Amino acid sequence: MKIALVHDWLTGMRGGEKCLEVLCRQFPDARLFTLLHAAGSTSASIERMRITTSFLQRFPGARRHYRYLLPLMPAAVERLAIPADVELVVSFSHAVAKGVKPPPGVPHVCYCFTPMRYAWHRRADYFVGCGRLRNTPLSAARNAVLNHVRRWDRSTADRVTHFVAISRTVAGRIAECYGRPSTVIYPPVDTRFYTPGDARREDFYLCISALVPYKRVDLAIAACNRLGRRLVIIGGGPEHGRLARLAGPTVTMAGRLDDRQLRSHFRRARALLFPANEDFGIVPLEAMACGAPVLAFGRGGATETVIAADGSTAGTGLFFDEQTPESLCRAIERFERRRDRIEPALARRQAERFTLERFERELVDYLQEVASCVSE
Repeated sequence: MKIALVHDWLTGMRGGEKCLEVLCRQFPDARLFTLLHAAGSTSASIERMRITTSFLQRFPGARRHYRYLLPLMPAAVERLAIPADVELVVSFSHAVAKGVKPPPGVPHVCYCFTPMRYAWHRRADYFVGCGRLRNTPLSAARNAVLNHVRRWDRSTADRVTHFVAISRTVAGRIAECYGRPSTVIYPPVDTRFYTPGDARREDFYLCISALVPYKRVDLAIAACNRLGRRLVIIGGGPEHGRLARLAGPTVTMAGRLDDRQLRSHFRRARALLFPANEDFGIVPLEAMACGAPVLAFGRGGATETVIAADGSTAGTGLFFDEQTPESLCRAIERFERRRDRIEPALARRQAERFTLERFERELVDYLQEVASCVSE
């Protein structure tokens, strides 16, 4: 089967790239198209592909400041020339990749991480740190750009013949934004690498996240500041400076760490704090694969993976109801009273429902089914 793969951009190895990597291993002769590529920033399986980039690749500084090129992204993805002889186009999209133009008659499967959150209903969350721009000309210009991108995003949904959603949460957004049904195939967690260790649980909480506004890392900082709890924050991003200024003496900004260091923290942390309203969320599953409890905001993808403990039933963590420091503080205090209701073995079993092997089997079988239906 001759396949063309499309990804928004290749600038790091995050959850989306881990999904893409599976098809790069499965179809090593496929062509890979993307808006821009920072060489060496992804895994060997991705880097060895034949990668074609858009005209954005030629912009000075684009590989670091690509977010500011959003107004040009629709045109850039539309100009990617997919070969006419491919039998299937597969896009991995959380921004504009789904808007690629497939050759006439060729099926296009979009593995959708979410409709663009900053163009649709998550706009307020995404720009939560930009309140000072409200009611200014810059804010009006930004909203005009995002409104245009949203209209383009909606109008190009018909270029996709089959939507696959990463969660039931995202399936609902696809129906809301595009008026289309979708099949849910959950992303993978590497349960062979993320495993329980022999280390004892220590007295620190953990937050692992890209440091961008909608992830709401500020809530974890505020809660631990108030309660005087130790917190280790792992990750980098444009919010680093603001969050570092919020951090009290019990909060450590550890920056970006490698996978082995992440696993070590999962194995030793008292619990993972997950304050985002996330599309799915690989991090809670990586934590549970290591036997760590998870305290998560009770909306979005975390509700499909974390099993909440209550007074009579064991679980893998707890939910908090509001994205406020007070609500998270109450969850932390409730967890500390009920730690015996969180079972590491149950957390591990739950993570094993989302293995890499399961993801590869479900996605490849789905793609082969789509291709076979077209050829009949």
